[in-house]
Amino acid sequence: MTERTALLGRARPPGQDPPGVDPDAPGDGRPRRLARLAPRALAALALGLLRTARPRQWIKNVLVVAAPAAAGQLSSASALTKLALVFLLFTAAASAVYLINDAADADADRAHPVKCRRPVAAGQVPVPVAYAVGGVLAVGAPLTAWVLCTPFAGALLTAYVCMQFAYCISLKHVLVVDLTIVATGFVMRTMMGGLALGIPLSRWFLITTAFGALFMVAAKRYSEAVQLAGQDGATRALLTEYTAGYLRFVWQLAGGAAVLAYCLWALEGGGAHATAGLLPWRQLSMIAFTLAVLRYAVFADRGTAGEPEDVVLHDRALAVIGALWLGMYGLAVAGW
Repeated sequence: MTERTALLGRARPPGQDPPGVDPDAPGDGRPRRLARLAPRALAALALGLLRTARPRQWIKNVLVVAAPAAAGQLSSASALTKLALVFLLFTAAASAVYLINDAADADADRAHPVKCRRPVAAGQVPVPVAYAVGGVLAVGAPLTAWVLCTPFAGALLTAYVCMQFAYCISLKHVLVVDLTIVATGFVMRTMMGGLALGIPLSRWFLITTAFGALFMVAAKRYSEAVQLAGQDGATRALLTEYTAGYLRFVWQLAGGAAVLAYCLWALEGGGAHATAGLLPWRQLSMIAFTLAVLRYAVFADRGTAGEPEDVVLHDRALAVIGALWLGMYGLAVAGW
C-alpha cells in the first residue's frame, strides 16, 4: 500500500458514498440540503400565518355585501369588483388584529391547554414575524381602502383596527363595553360596503344590525358561561364577572329589539314595494326574520350557541328559514 493510498483510503465504487453526502455538492452536501429545507420552512411559516389569521372567521366579512344587497346595487360588475376588494381589505384588517393579538399573548397562550396549539404560541410562527405581518396589514388595508374605495371607507377601516387593538389591550376586560365593541365590529362590516359604493345607510338598517349582532354576541357569551359553569380556568376572564341570568337578559332584550327594528325597516319603504310587486315581499320578510331569531334563540337557551357559525351553517331548519327570508327580500328588491 502506498503512502498516498493509506492517507486517502480506498476509492469507493459509485453509489456507495456515506449517507447524507451529496457527491455533486462541494464539501459535505449541507448547502444543497439547506436549499431543500428552505421551501419547506417557508411553506410551514405561511401555513402558520394563515392559521393565525383565523380563516373560519372570514365568513363574517361577507356582511360587507349587506347594505348594497339591501339597496339592490349588486347588478353591475364594477360594484361587485369593489365589494370583492372591500371583503379582502376587511379580511386583511381582521387578520392583522389576530396576528398581533396572538403575538402579544404568546407567553400566556403557551400555558393554556388549548391555546398552546396556536402557531405563534407553538413556535411555528416567530413572534417578530407575527408582529411584522400584522403591522403591515394593519396599515396597508386602511390605506388601500382610502385610495381605491372612498375616504369614508378608509376612515371606517382605520377606526375598526384601532378599536380592535384597544379591545385586545384593555377594553375586553371592561364589563358591557366588551359586548358592545364586538357587536360594533359587525355593524362596521355592514357599513363598509355601503360607504365604499356611496350608498346611503338607513337608520333602521343600522339599528337592526346592531341589535342582531348584540343578540348573537350575548348568546355566545351565555352559552360559554353555561358550559363552563362550575369549572376553573374560563377562557374569558369576564365570564366570571357576568352572571348567566344577566347574559340571558341581554340576548333576550337584543333579540326583541332586533325584530322590532327590522319591522320598522321593512315598513320604512313598504309602500313602493307593496305596489310594484305581486305581493308585499318586504313586509312578508318580517315573518321569516322573526322565525330566524326564534330558531336561533332555541340554541341560545340551551347554551349551545357558543359557535354562531356552526349554528348558522349546520342547522337545516335555520338554513331553510334563512333561504326563505333571502328569497322574499330578493323579490322585494327586484320589484316582483
